[in-house]
Amino acid sequence: MFNDAKHALDASAQRYEVFKLEPHHWVPNNRKLPVVIYRHALRPDSGDLASAFEILFERSDWPAQWRDSIFDYHHFHATAHEVLGVVSGSAEVIVGGPGGRVVKIAAGDALLLPAGTGHCLQSFERHFQVVAGYPAGQQWDIRREALRPDELAAMEALPFPPRDPIDGEQGPVVEHWLHAA
Repeated sequence: MFNDAKHALDASAQRYEVFKLEPHHWVPNNRKLPVVIYRHALRPDSGDLASAFEILFERSDWPAQWRDSIFDYHHFHATAHEVLGVVSGSAEVIVGGPGGRVVKIAAGDALLLPAGTGHCLQSFERHFQVVAGYPAGQQWDIRREALRPDELAAMEALPFPPRDPIDGEQGPVVEHWLHAA
């Protein structure tokens, strides 16, 4: 867990939601790797969450690449896994493609999406903003159509760091992703 006492929560305050998604229409989702929602990854009232998430992601080999919101149309990334740290506001995000699961995330939470996972901003409150990180060496794309078989195979073969973007040597990537690979 993040060691900066200003931003970190007691480990007992943090919890994870882990779930897998089946392919849905043109959205492949990821058959091997689960989605993870980190509740209270950082204290929402601790100041500059954007910088704190960027430092945390960098330490775990998931360097941040941008700050913004989430697109309000269904899409997925076939060339990179993605972690989104919520730095302000709250939102409902559809995960899994059209008709998928609606999840609510708020400042201090993080959302880990394995490559292929559909996502779309459904609604938001206040100034909703996230920081996005990706495994070192991976560049995200935006896909809104079904993948060809060779693209699907390349997506499913994407490597990921052996460190969890939030908890480093521990956490859901170590527990759930490394065992699925």
